[in-house]
Amino acid sequence: MVVNILSLLLFIVVSVTGFLGCIPGAIALDYNKEILIEADFSGRDLTDSSFTKANLKQSNFSKANLQGVSFFAANLESANLEGANLMFATLDSARLIKANLTNAILEGAFAASAKFDGAIIDGADFTDVLLRDDEQDKLCQVATGRNPVTGRDTRDTLFCP
Repeated sequence: MVVNILSLLLFIVVSVTGFLGCIPGAIALDYNKEILIEADFSGRDLTDSSFTKANLKQSNFSKANLQGVSFFAANLESANLEGANLMFATLDSARLIKANLTNAILEGAFAASAKFDGAIIDGADFTDVLLRDDEQDKLCQVATGRNPVTGRDTRDTLFCP
């Protein structure tokens, strides 16, 4: 009787963990220091994953769930982050040069020392994002649009004059 109960419990544990492994993004992934040029992560749930110091040049993260993701010191040059959810992501020291952040939600992200030169930020929501003053000034020069999900004006979320 005890053996049957233990067997049943083991079966349940194996079944549930196997099922969870089939759900994309159910488990945080570690891509630290990986070279992932032109990789396609579009539409994926990558919650709490880590891309610290990864080379993600020209990668596609459009409509991806990137909540809590670490892009610390990552190269996101020319990456497509259109419509991505970057809430509470770590973008510190990341290179977002020429990145497409159209309609992205960056609420609560930590982006001190991040570089946004030439980034497209139409409709992006920067509510409560920690930015350097000089980067904020650069972003204000090109800020336009309203985020379709949050309804917030990009210029307002950046506190542009």
